[in-house]
Amino acid sequence: MTRRELIAAGALCATRAWARTHIDKFSISAITDEIGRSTDDSIAFAHQYGLKFVEIRNHPGSRKEYFLLTEPEIKVDAVRFANEGLKVSFVNTSLLKFAWPGMEPARKTPEEPDARQKRLALEKARWDSRMEDLSKAMRCAQIMGCDKVRVFTGSRVADPASQFQRIADNIGEMSLTAEREKVYLPIENEMSQNVATAAELAAVLNLIPSKWVGCNWNPHNAYGREAAFPDGYNSLPKRRLLNIHIQAKGVTPESPEKEEWKAIFEALERDSYKHKIGLETHIFDSAPIAAAHASMDEILHIVNQL
Repeated sequence: MTRRELIAAGALCATRAWARTHIDKFSISAITDEIGRSTDDSIAFAHQYGLKFVEIRNHPGSRKEYFLLTEPEIKVDAVRFANEGLKVSFVNTSLLKFAWPGMEPARKTPEEPDARQKRLALEKARWDSRMEDLSKAMRCAQIMGCDKVRVFTGSRVADPASQFQRIADNIGEMSLTAEREKVYLPIENEMSQNVATAAELAAVLNLIPSKWVGCNWNPHNAYGREAAFPDGYNSLPKRRLLNIHIQAKGVTPESPEKEEWKAIFEALERDSYKHKIGLETHIFDSAPIAAAHASMDEILHIVNQL
C-alpha cells in the first residue's frame, strides 16, 4: 500500500468513526417553563449553557399550554426563539392525559359522587375534542418548526394491559393525522397513566405499526416500578425512541433517587441515538430554577466525560 493509500484509508476510518452518533451538549434541550419564569428567563438559561434546543409545554409564567394559545401568540415566541438561535425540539402536551370514557382509574380512596360526576363531564369533553386538540397541537409544532408532539395513554386503571389494544387503536387513529401533517407522536410513560414503564411502552408500540408513533422515555416516571438502567433501557424499542426526559431527582449527585445517566448516555451512543435529551426538572418546591441549574450542570458534566 502506498503512502497516499494509507492516508486515504485512515481518513475513511476516521470518517466512519465520527459518523457514529455522539452525545454532546447539542443533544441536550430543556423545557422552557422549567428553566425560567418567563420566555426571557428561559432564553437566558439556554444561552448560559450553550444550548441550541428547547422544549415547550406551558407558556412560561402562565399555566396555559402552548398549543392552546392563539396562533399569533404562538408565533411571537416562535420568532423569538428563532432570533435567539434556538430551535424547538419537542412540544409537550397533555393530550389524552385523563381518564378515557369506560376507563375507571384505580383509586386508593373513594370518590365523592358530585366530584365524580363533574370529573366524568370534563373528561368526556376532553375525549370528544381530542382530534381537534390534536390538530391544534400539530399546528403549534409546525409554527415552532418542530416535528414531535407528546401524547399520553389515559389515567391508569387496575389492569393497564387490558387497555393496551384500545390505546393502540386510538393513538393509531391519531397517527393518520400525524402522517398527513408529518409530525411524530411520541408516547410518554408516566406513573399516573396506563403506560408507566419502558416495558409498557414497548408493549403498546408493538401494537401500533405506524412509524409516526414512537416514545418519549422518562425513566424517573417509572421510579420504584422499573430500574432505569439496564432494565428500562433494554426494554425500549430503540428505533422508535424519539425523545428522552431527565428529571432533577434522577440526575443531581445528592439525590437518593439518582439514576445511571452516564451508563445510559454511553448506551445511547452505542445505539446511535440521534434525537434530543430534555431536562424536565420536575421540582415544585420554592427553588425549581436552582434545581434546573444544578441538573443542567450535572448533565453537561456527564456529557463532557463521554
